[in-house]
Amino acid sequence: MEKREAFCLGNFIVEPGQRKDGFLLMGEGEFQLPATILHGEKPGKTVLITAGIHAEEYVGIQAALELAERLDIRKIEGTVVIVKVVNREAFELRRGSESHADKKNLNRVFPGTKEGTWSERLAYAMEKELFCIADYYIDLHSGDSYEQLTPYVYYAGMASAEVVSISREMAQQADVPYMVCSNVSSGGCYNYAATRGIPSILIERGQMGGWTEEESHSTRRDVRNILCHLGIYQGEKDYRNYYPLEVKDVCYQAANEPGLWYPAKKPGDMIQQGETLGVIKDYEGQILEVCRAEYGGVILYQTGSLQVLQSGPVIAYGRISRESDNRKERIAGYWSKRSSSFKVQRKAELHSVMAERWLTEIRKYLPEGTLKILDVGCGSGFFTILLGKQGHEVTGIDLTPDMIEKSKELAKEEQIDCRFEIMDAENLNFPDATFDVVISRNLTWTLPDAGRAYEEWCRVLKKGGLLLNFDANYGAYDATDTASLPEQHSHNMLGMEMLKENEDIKKQLPISSYIRPAWDVETLGKLGIQELSLDLGVGKRIYVEKDEFYNPAPIFTLCGKKEGSE
Repeated sequence: MEKREAFCLGNFIVEPGQRKDGFLLMGEGEFQLPATILHGEKPGKTVLITAGIHAEEYVGIQAALELAERLDIRKIEGTVVIVKVVNREAFELRRGSESHADKKNLNRVFPGTKEGTWSERLAYAMEKELFCIADYYIDLHSGDSYEQLTPYVYYAGMASAEVVSISREMAQQADVPYMVCSNVSSGGCYNYAATRGIPSILIERGQMGGWTEEESHSTRRDVRNILCHLGIYQGEKDYRNYYPLEVKDVCYQAANEPGLWYPAKKPGDMIQQGETLGVIKDYEGQILEVCRAEYGGVILYQTGSLQVLQSGPVIAYGRISRESDNRKERIAGYWSKRSSSFKVQRKAELHSVMAERWLTEIRKYLPEGTLKILDVGCGSGFFTILLGKQGHEVTGIDLTPDMIEKSKELAKEEQIDCRFEIMDAENLNFPDATFDVVISRNLTWTLPDAGRAYEEWCRVLKKGGLLLNFDANYGAYDATDTASLPEQHSHNMLGMEMLKENEDIKKQLPISSYIRPAWDVETLGKLGIQELSLDLGVGKRIYVEKDEFYNPAPIFTLCGKKEGSE
């Protein structure tokens, strides 16, 4: 392979496989910014990472410092340019969001001008010298000295369709509750970069001009996951606690006059239309202004100081758009690819000793008589058909149309009268108190919102009905590691590409980072499930032989009874 060329930026010359730290000279030497460049041995894209555009937003700055120190040059394919503090002068003089020289907000003057004020010249230098080398851009921020916020991420929305799409994908890798599509092209460095063809995001974490190790670590982890997603950093993505929900129609409310601000809510709180969000008073305690929600949504940030400025920011909130969550589409697509092999395997399982073993486990919990049972996430219909053969009235549901089609085929082959429907486990189309039993096998680990699913399952149970869930903490296991599986196992037939897709999907699901089944027990307890029992040994009783059915993950059984009686 031909040797890669050195990377040149300003006064930095970095050879392949090397890193360089120091002060990057920009704007013909007027600006000297602390920077690190990591130039991988292998060719690839270049990502620009900046912090300190707002000088008192310390979480982003500390995260940039840690990234510069801890990213492994051996794992980089391409180049990573980290400018640790863009507005260095304001940072060193503790000037907050305004530059010291001209009292301007650097993030509001892009693209800047060569002959303009100090901030405008710095913005111009960034565009001409940094944007031209970047394929992707990540800007790190946090709450200024007066700002409280919940962690969230902006992605550029005023650019070409391709740039917006890639920017959104980058935002989706952040471990934050919410993401916002920006609808401006010049209000922010990252927005202007996007108009120049660079997919760009801005991460917000931390508040009130402070920082913690946990916050800087989380931002550093977000950036690392984004670099892995882009193929620039060769490592495994970390699991996350959140998957960002889309927030639209963000309302930025400002104060009509100066005064004392008394918020009624906190960042991250859900709000309803017309609800009071806070009041502004004068020195005698008289109310000058009442801030009310124009519509329902979530609070992203608000002023945390006692004082507010006339026309200054007070609070920002937006509507949550769950329809924009594309994980379920991806999950259904993945299981569609596996539907045919699943049918073959489950048919064989129905005619093996495994069927009787599963019945033995299930019968421990079921009451006498013919029961109305819902099999959630039925896959190719194993539990539905197995229980149908016992004379129960069973309905199987699955999100994946191909799985439902294969379930119907298998039920017909087995001559069992079962009902199958395409349905979302988190949004059931059944009335309250419909079923005697809700049963599931190896499903909750695949759900974007398992808590919502449990709530729905409890809703459709009759009083005194049983919830029976067989699952494992699959988030703790690497699907690509098949060393402990027998040669004829289905995972060895899938191919590494499919197994990697499985891992990638898992890392977008918060449940993969939960401590299970402790999380399940706590969640079900809050939902009114009583007489909850837990069995950690079911897997060893089911998977005795190391054959094509073998599952090395420790399966657990959760059985709970809904409060009340019929």
